[in-house]
Amino acid sequence: MPRGTLEVILISAKGLDDNDFLSSIDPYVILTYRTQEHKSTVQEDSGSKPQWNESFLFTVSDSTSELNLKIMDKDNFTKDDFLGEANIDLGPLFEVGSLPETVHKVVKDEEYCGEIKVALTFTPERNEEQEYSVGEESYGGWKESSGEF
Repeated sequence: MPRGTLEVILISAKGLDDNDFLSSIDPYVILTYRTQEHKSTVQEDSGSKPQWNESFLFTVSDSTSELNLKIMDKDNFTKDDFLGEANIDLGPLFEVGSLPETVHKVVKDEEYCGEIKVALTFTPERNEEQEYSVGEESYGGWKESSGEF
């Protein structure tokens, strides 16, 4: 069961549906891991090729192995528009520790609608028990004494 810190570096996206009527889209990303959520900055008028280069940290405490990236378009007078999402399987990351910049498909209603690029790093929690030498036996924090009192 992995425990530690997940760092997500949100780099960029491309091929997003630039469907705003009078101006370019203003995309941002909602990153979700379990119940933890982060929101990127809004890239105003960046259209279908936004650049973020932002870093986000999540605490990993169980075997949940999926990161959700939901791309939204910030609107001033109406509800923000959903542009698409990418779900990233973190299983391979927990085994190798880091994944370089990787492009993931963005989908909406099961249709391809762009790409998002992220880099991932998992830093395992340091286990205090690993500091003790393996050959030494202890009982309840006390060494068993071989001498008589």
